[in-house]
Amino acid sequence: MQTVTQAAVHTTHTVPLVKASQPGRLVSLDVFRGITVMAMILVNNPGDWGHIYAPLEHAHWHGCTPTDLIFPFFLFIVGVSLVYALDGARQQPATHGRTMLRILRRAAVLYGLGLFSALFPAFDFSTVRIPGVLARIAVVFLVCGVVFLKTNWRQQAGLLAFILVLYNVLLQVVPVPGYGPANLEATTNLGAWLDRTVLGENHLWKQSRTWDPEGILGTLPAVGTGLLGMLTARWLRQRTVEPATKVAWLFVAGGAAVLLGLIWNGWFPINKSLWTSSYVLYAGGLAAAALAALYWLCDVQGLRGWIKAPLVYGVNAITVFFLSSLIPRLLNMIKVGGADGQPQGLRDWLYHTFFVPYFSPINASLAGAIICVLIWLGVLWVMYKKQIIIKV
Repeated sequence: MQTVTQAAVHTTHTVPLVKASQPGRLVSLDVFRGITVMAMILVNNPGDWGHIYAPLEHAHWHGCTPTDLIFPFFLFIVGVSLVYALDGARQQPATHGRTMLRILRRAAVLYGLGLFSALFPAFDFSTVRIPGVLARIAVVFLVCGVVFLKTNWRQQAGLLAFILVLYNVLLQVVPVPGYGPANLEATTNLGAWLDRTVLGENHLWKQSRTWDPEGILGTLPAVGTGLLGMLTARWLRQRTVEPATKVAWLFVAGGAAVLLGLIWNGWFPINKSLWTSSYVLYAGGLAAAALAALYWLCDVQGLRGWIKAPLVYGVNAITVFFLSSLIPRLLNMIKVGGADGQPQGLRDWLYHTFFVPYFSPINASLAGAIICVLIWLGVLWVMYKKQIIIKV
């Protein structure tokens, strides 16, 4: 990863936009990314996994909770960010080769960070999970980056439609070898079969070892989520359209996507683990509406007095996501004496000492997660003040 210099940080992140419609960096995009990552830290770090409020849990299978929106929101943001980062290079075909090499390098770093996180601290390659959140981000970044360089918006919209229909056909029409007719069950759908066949059970999600929520086939529609973000960004960068018109039509498009997702849900259920086509439209539509609201507030109306906390999260999003997955494991490698005299990991000791005695089980778990978000906010605030931004 790369630490950005103070001058570069000031130019890219802290200079206000002169005009809301100019094709510069969106403050609202960093805020949206920050809110998304704050929510990700909250749901990934409960004090006790056995006591979690329902909205902070994933849907058991079909369906969608607020937690199920976090990952597609982030991939949608990846698509938006690519347009703002690569539009200049796209207009210079002679540089496409070098640009694609940069895209490939960044994707490789993202995947490498995910693999390191999966290996840490045991570094057992025989059972390491090969798919994962950062792995999926890496693939979506790579594919969407190349697609953006080489296609126009109509081709991107056509590719999105093709992906969503193809994925529906694959999961609901193609028979599953060894299991029979197509189905949407966790362990016997086509995607689960493909993961076991290609990766082997030892390299899948450790909670099941028979399927993976970030598996190979499900990454195809996840690319569609990135494409939705790209199409949204292309609309926001229109120079000849007034900001109010951009926001209005983005709300209309987002609402239409949500409606189509709900209709499609009737025969291809909304499901995060399968990343179904209906889920892509439903979550993508909500993401478009959220970005439209933030764009209107932050970039058009200039209402920025409230944005500091999500902003400091947003400009170091991958850094905090990666480190927040390692620090709890590091803390639990430090052993201290528990109440029963048995060795206990430091993270667990802190939780049982400062939270469990003072709250109900479910509120202790929530309080632990909130404190985790606040601790990282303090760290990121210091980094932001010192203009330290670590970029992949």
